[in-house]
Amino acid sequence: MEQLQAFWAGIPDLSGMAINLGMTLAILVIGWAISSLLGRWMRRIADRSPRIDPTIVPMVRSVTVWAVRIVVLLAVLARLGVQTASLVAMLGASALAIGLALQGTLQNFAAGIMLLVLRPVRAGEFVAIGGQGSGTVDEIGLFMTRFVQVDGIHILLPNTLVWGSPITNYSRNKTRRLDMMLGVRYDDDLEAALAALQALVDQHEGILADPAPQVMVMEYRDSTIMVNIRAWTPADQYWDVYFDLHRHAPQALRQAGLRSPIPLREVKSVPAPVEKDKAAHA
Repeated sequence: MEQLQAFWAGIPDLSGMAINLGMTLAILVIGWAISSLLGRWMRRIADRSPRIDPTIVPMVRSVTVWAVRIVVLLAVLARLGVQTASLVAMLGASALAIGLALQGTLQNFAAGIMLLVLRPVRAGEFVAIGGQGSGTVDEIGLFMTRFVQVDGIHILLPNTLVWGSPITNYSRNKTRRLDMMLGVRYDDDLEAALAALQALVDQHEGILADPAPQVMVMEYRDSTIMVNIRAWTPADQYWDVYFDLHRHAPQALRQAGLRSPIPLREVKSVPAPVEKDKAAHA
């Protein structure tokens, strides 16, 4: 009986192990689900609130979700009896080694933080990255920034290229200035051309009255006087106004009785010289 009792005492408590394993699994599943719900909740709140910049939502969501998941994993390991203190130290050493091996990736992460803090670009803005391309900013991630070109093609650029390149932001200001050059013949009525174009821009719905649009002579070329239209439009209507003016400005000049400018060359005929001996013989 004593040997039998010793044998049973040496067998692990299977019921306790099952309970511990079940609780560990429950912590893992519930913690993972909470992190996912927290990420969706943050995105939903950001979509509903106009005060939250949508540019920072993807990065903050990713950092929050994975921070919760790391805590859950540490809690699971502690439940299983693993010494988390030594594990954290080992993870720190591993992180240092990985950081040295992935310096470029960490530079992209740091550049992404700078893009979010200083915000030279924001989601929904149309920008041009010097030498890299142009498009509408769709998302600034931890390591990559996604743009959508006007033809619908997606461009992914490392954050270091975005941060380290000249950025031209076409959407940050509410208004943009439009410049358009047209040619008028020298022998046409210049004042009539200026008046017709001025009436066109003054009556256009997409052109702002303040600052007032201007029509002015800019330069003189071989056979053409160059006239410049300078007007301010809302940034979101710039291209609509641009294409509309290119369509109606030539029509306004033709209705005013002006002709389309074409290159002109004056050709003179010079009589051939008469040879002296032929003239003497005659």
